[in-house]
Amino acid sequence: MNTVKLMGNVGKEIQIKELANGKVANFSLATNESYINKNKEEVKTTSWHHIVAYGKLAEHCDSIFQTGKFLVVEGKINYREYQNKDQQTVKVTEIIASKVEEYVKAPAPQV
Repeated sequence: MNTVKLMGNVGKEIQIKELANGKVANFSLATNESYINKNKEEVKTTSWHHIVAYGKLAEHCDSIFQTGKFLVVEGKINYREYQNKDQQTVKVTEIIASKVEEYVKAPAPQV
């Protein structure tokens, strides 16, 4: 089964395009990880993911977020390639979103 769930921050403003059969949204999502190396130092890494949403989900994405907003994205990994203007093959890895939500942290319980 090809499924992925990512939690991260929107990297740059969303790009919306109108297609013949609806809208498509493209944006980047940064996910962060950290670990302790053998020298007991914390190492932080950031990975960037290309997210694509279609139709009503694209419209939803356009309405809910801006750069820096923390999101949860569910979808599938897609691999494709195309020829650029110099006739070179460009390989693309992207996440085709099926669900995009703003992450809202639950309030801390009152003591």
